[in-house]
Amino acid sequence: MTASVTHLWRLLKWGRTLARHGALRGIEADPMTPRPVRRLVRIARFGARGPAVPQYAAALTAIGPAAIKLGQALSTRPDLVGEKAAENLSQLQDDLPPAPFALIKKTIEASFGAPLETLYSSFDETPVGAASIAQVHRAVTTDGRDVAVKVLRPGIEEDLTKAIETYEWAAAHAERYGGELQRLRPRLVVAQFKQWTARELDLQREAASASELRENMVAEPGYYVPEIDWRRTARRVLTLEWLDGIKLNDREALIAEGQDCHALAGTLVRAFLRQAVVDGFFHADLHHGNLFALKDGRIAAIDFGIMGRVDRRARMWLAEILYGLITGNYRRVAEIHFEAQYVPGHHNVQEFATALRAAGEPIRGLPVKDISVGRMLESLFSITRDFDMPTQPHLLLLQKSMVMNEGVATALDPDINMWETAEPFLREWMRSELGPEAYYADRIIDLVRAMKKLPKLIDRLDEYYPPRGAAPPPPPLPDIAIVRPARGLGYLTTAVLAGLAGAAAAAAILLAR
Repeated sequence: MTASVTHLWRLLKWGRTLARHGALRGIEADPMTPRPVRRLVRIARFGARGPAVPQYAAALTAIGPAAIKLGQALSTRPDLVGEKAAENLSQLQDDLPPAPFALIKKTIEASFGAPLETLYSSFDETPVGAASIAQVHRAVTTDGRDVAVKVLRPGIEEDLTKAIETYEWAAAHAERYGGELQRLRPRLVVAQFKQWTARELDLQREAASASELRENMVAEPGYYVPEIDWRRTARRVLTLEWLDGIKLNDREALIAEGQDCHALAGTLVRAFLRQAVVDGFFHADLHHGNLFALKDGRIAAIDFGIMGRVDRRARMWLAEILYGLITGNYRRVAEIHFEAQYVPGHHNVQEFATALRAAGEPIRGLPVKDISVGRMLESLFSITRDFDMPTQPHLLLLQKSMVMNEGVATALDPDINMWETAEPFLREWMRSELGPEAYYADRIIDLVRAMKKLPKLIDRLDEYYPPRGAAPPPPPLPDIAIVRPARGLGYLTTAVLAGLAGAAAAAAILLAR
């Protein structure tokens, strides 16, 4: 277990870096910051001169890979870090200098127990991209296929483990002050972040995620997932099909190639809804760098290290919430929040519905370019505070992905109306999932499952209540009143009997002589 002194030293060291980039002033000025935290911040930034505008993204990049990943997670939590900080953190590019090729080659050969040349006929030593956790090289396999090879950075597991231990320590100490910090549940936020990074550190698991998503997205022909080369994939190395395309943030290049940006945006929205609502398994890192437009008009996705899952019940709630906001059925949206226990039961459903209406009506029906994100977030955060809504860590990835998906779709088509694009898809899915056919189908499935349990239930009853044996039942025995002597008399009788027994034993020994 790492000592508290070590955690404090790391926090102060990181704090100095944050201070030099002006990133601590907002924490110190925030009235919700507990006094001990404010004192620690004041110590960390003592004598440091930072820019007038805080540069959160630059500060976390300077701290290192774990801080970059944390910053990317916090960019989706303006309720924790503030709207301006979240906007700045969303600029994190996760782009670092590459590790030396000699170390990368050593990692690959150690993973497969074979020389690099036996796996790839050519291997580009200069990576096409180097992120905080891994870097990607272009190569050609020995059977002539163009592939992308993703390799973990040397020592990244140890670096992330140390940093996350300190994040956990800091979150636990912050949460114990109660109040707003306790409602925001920073410990669960860090726990969720820890799970995300653990998935990213296992490239064989990432390959499995890509394979599963590829199977699911057969139903969306406009969305493509590259094929995995399992023979050249291990825990620290991932080999997959190389794709040539244009990044979705390069709108001018897309138009020059003759791509239909409006159609691409629609495909992106439908693909995300299919993943999140229909399958409950979705790509949770949908920034521009991970999405390409292929020459045939399809969208291709890469980098499957962060994937999200939502169970069927939560997907039903999500679909109803989105559809209710689209159609203005705020009463039903409020009821779902109470059914899901997102809102404590001591609040009033109708009051919550009114608060949702106040947040939803000003933006319903508007294109994204006409929506004030700041005003919308301010309204939503006010609702969560007023109705004591705790953070739902299991939905953080989904929230992050929805925001990123909307951003990419808007960059492609500034006039897109997310509500109108999503409404037909959600309406059809809800009809199939919540209609009478689906209701009775679910009841039949429940009945069949219950019937299948009956044989095991009967076996368990036999264990606790075994059948009678072959012997006839015994005759009834009369009730006999047992006389219990007084406690003192019982002790005396026992002593007398013991004495007589001892005397008899001594006499027998003497006679034997």
